[in-house]
Amino acid sequence: MTDATAPLEGTPLIAPSSTDHPLYEGIVEACRTVYDPEIPVNIYDLGLIYTIDINAENEVSILMSLTAPGCPVAGEMPGWIAEAVEPMAGVKHVNVELIWEPPWGMEMMSDEARLELGFM
Repeated sequence: MTDATAPLEGTPLIAPSSTDHPLYEGIVEACRTVYDPEIPVNIYDLGLIYTIDINAENEVSILMSLTAPGCPVAGEMPGWIAEAVEPMAGVKHVNVELIWEPPWGMEMMSDEARLELGFM
C-alpha cells in the first residue's frame, strides 16, 4: 500500500514557472534587484525564487524559500519581492508565498552566484 500524500514518481518538487508569459523576464529582473542582506548575491541567483506563476489576468504568484528557516529577514523578504514586482507595467497583483519544501540547497544557486561566493 502506498502513502496517498507521497508525490507521484515524476512529479516535480518545484512547480514550473510561466516562462512563456511576456512578463516573465521582467519579473525575473525585478527579483534580481532584491538581495539577502547577509549574502552579496540577489535572491533569484541564490535560487530562492522557486516558481513565478503568471495567470491570464497578469496576477503573479511567486513561491520562494530562504537559505534557512531562522533567517532574520524571513518575515520581510516576501514583501521586498512583492514591492519589486508590483510596480511593473502590466502586473495586476503579486502574491509571494514562503515555502520550505523542497528545502533550499546550495545546488540551487546559479553559476554566477557560486562564482561570486567563491564556490567555483
